[in-house]
Amino acid sequence: MDNYLEQQITELDRRIDETRQLLSDPQLADLAALEIADLEKQKEELQASAASPMVSENESEDHDGTEVNPNIAILEIRSAAGGDEAGLFAQDLLRMYERYAQSERWHLEELDRSEGKIGQVKEVVIKITGRGAYKALKYESGVHRVQRVPKTESAGRIHTSTATVAVLPQVTAALVEINPSDIEFEAFRAGGHGGQNVNKVSTAVRIRHIPSGLVVTASTERSQLQNKENALNLLRAKLWESEEEKKAQTIGGARALMVGSGDRSEKIRTYNFPQNRLTDHRIGKSWYNLEEIMEGKLEAVIQAVHAAAKTENAETIQPS
Repeated sequence: MDNYLEQQITELDRRIDETRQLLSDPQLADLAALEIADLEKQKEELQASAASPMVSENESEDHDGTEVNPNIAILEIRSAAGGDEAGLFAQDLLRMYERYAQSERWHLEELDRSEGKIGQVKEVVIKITGRGAYKALKYESGVHRVQRVPKTESAGRIHTSTATVAVLPQVTAALVEINPSDIEFEAFRAGGHGGQNVNKVSTAVRIRHIPSGLVVTASTERSQLQNKENALNLLRAKLWESEEEKKAQTIGGARALMVGSGDRSEKIRTYNFPQNRLTDHRIGKSWYNLEEIMEGKLEAVIQAVHAAAKTENAETIQPS
């Protein structure tokens, strides 16, 4: 087992021990018992995830040499152009990634969610923990486009809508330092996910980073402290992403990777339901088993994109 997973399991053990101390409190005993059961489940899934890596153990650095945790991915999905159909597509993408993560025996933790109408997602943030999770998913960032006939379309016309995906690593506090005076913290009552407690107590957290204007929220944990920790992790990841984008813009003469820069505005895939086809525009390759892919069978797609990235990285880029 590598150091990152050991650290995660150690942290879970610490939280379990702390929560056990609340079992003697009659008012908190029930919630504490539920929390312990959830933490124990997370620990079991982390231990199980060590069995099947998708990438090699020595891949502990991102392509630019920045050390990040290869086993934790923060997945953010947002509906974009297309109205209601975009919200439905965002939900479909979430389900696809969840099923893929489950097939890899990774642990899923929902950090925040904003919903539209029934079955629609405006925005959702998921933390995925498991062997090679970030390394496997890091090229999923970009605009995903769907072409299909909506159920409400009586004339059978094909509609096009989009959703954006961002995959961020969890970075350490040492790698991205946040000055406490640079953030505004707000606690508020969340609704929907996370159990009844979130509707009665201000456990949800919103953090605004004043210098950059970035705003992040976390609302699904029962504990305000845990939501604050999740929000800070998300903020660090977004600040890291912003710095990486600035670095990429200042590299003169170097070609972008064939698989793309990971920019949220870059259209990377089309999901064409009438043709049962998925096309990855970065590598010019199509698959004609879209229904299976939407059920989480992403292995072939992800491996093809990684193979293209390795081919591109193998080429020597001469300084200008």
